Amino acid sequence: MTKRLTLSLDAMGGDQAPRMVVEGIEIAAGRLPDVDYLLVGDERRLMPLLDRFPKAKSRAQIIHTDAAVADEDKAASALRNGRGTSMRLAINAVADGRADAVISAGNTGALMAMAKFVFKMLPGIDRPAIVTYFPTQRGASVMLDLGANVECDADNLVQFAVMGEVFARNVLGVMQPSIGLLNVGVEGFKGHDSLRQASTILRESALPIKFHGFVEGDDIGEGTVDVVVTDGFTGNVALKTAEGTARMIGHFLREALNSSAMSKVGAVLAKGALSEFRAHMDPRHYNGAMLVGLNGICVKSHGSTDELGFANAISVAANLITGRVNERIKEDLEHLISGGSAQTAATIP
Repeated sequence: MTKRLTLSLDAMGGDQAPRMVVEGIEIAAGRLPDVDYLLVGDERRLMPLLDRFPKAKSRAQIIHTDAAVADEDKAASALRNGRGTSMRLAINAVADGRADAVISAGNTGALMAMAKFVFKMLPGIDRPAIVTYFPTQRGASVMLDLGANVECDADNLVQFAVMGEVFARNVLGVMQPSIGLLNVGVEGFKGHDSLRQASTILRESALPIKFHGFVEGDDIGEGTVDVVVTDGFTGNVALKTAEGTARMIGHFLREALNSSAMSKVGAVLAKGALSEFRAHMDPRHYNGAMLVGLNGICVKSHGSTDELGFANAISVAANLITGRVNERIKEDLEHLISGGSAQTAATIP
């Protein structure tokens, strides 16, 4: 990094907040020496934690508020009544120019509503989508939406496809990403109306994108396409299922490796390979998803993550800033939309 960055953190968002937020900074401090933090939250709870973690304390400035968005708060209520909450003040810090990006592990619906209201949307995009990448048999794939929009129409899915394509090119470095719509089958007649309509629009569009067609759940892990597009309900279920499966496999593997003396010897001999396996399967290493489509960088951390996962979300935000990912998304999105024919106007409302 050539200049210092400042990240605004919702210190009260997440199941283990604010402890995991402060400890996450402590972990990230070694990786990211040029990053400072605005910790937005209850000073009475944050100061004792900072006193225990000197690296975090040396990098962090507290913006005090004792108000926080609760997990059960509805998005509309949080937007209307949450102006003084840690989440809203953390978002405002980016809008005011005091920080370069915001990170929260709090209420997803509230985060989306507040960030959309404060940052506004990119031209041609109606809703933000939660997007991240994860490991596959062929490398990595991008998936969106992962929970920001429970219900989506065909236009939303098409917009997600365009943003996912741009994200994959700029973050994964894929020259021409392939795009698939997640469905219950690959046949054209399967799926609900919005999926079939989105498929028709993408196939007939003049947009210069590589549309593969429908993909199924097992195609996600196989890496059949570079970008998997779905609504937030299905995407979140798929993500949580994958994370739970990874933890289950790890649990059974540990049991098997400790079941006998011989298996323990084998575990010692395979220590390097097992460490690599754990790194690939640990969801914490992939924590931190961008709310793409916003005119500002907002990273959503998993609500149940620990300090290691939150440290990774910090790294994600820093990389998005230094890589100018949002600026490049804006530029590429404009080029992509303007590069189509008259059909483009119907494709991107």
